[in-house]
Amino acid sequence: MLWVKSFHIVFVASWFAGLFYLPRIFVNLAMVPPESLAERERLLLMARKLMRFTSVLAVPALALGLWLWLGYGIGAGSGWMHAKLFVVLLALAYHHVCGVMLKQFVRGANRRDHVWYRWFNEAPVILLVAAVILVVVKPF
Repeated sequence: MLWVKSFHIVFVASWFAGLFYLPRIFVNLAMVPPESLAERERLLLMARKLMRFTSVLAVPALALGLWLWLGYGIGAGSGWMHAKLFVVLLALAYHHVCGVMLKQFVRGANRRDHVWYRWFNEAPVILLVAAVILVVVKPF
């Protein structure tokens, strides 16, 4: 079980690293002047590659988390686990929204400014803090 838990933590941290950085690329994309096509294409390439890599990292993070929950019964029937699962669903939704936003940037259909993306970038920090507190402190 400790091996499963260790790899779960590694993959969750890696997944969230991508969720932390992808919106930072969006901030930069939102600031690119319309005439700067090379810069826009370079940032889009970075964003696409990061989105793909982050999506790949999410799969083992989720699979190992399910293994811990269903296979070992960790948190079964506990209020903190229900709350953590809700946080995981929010993280998945955030990940999906990042994919939608990336497609908007690719199409040239972004309508938000860089300040909005700076605020949007704070959500995964809050989600990670909430998940760690729920798992470590188990407040309920």
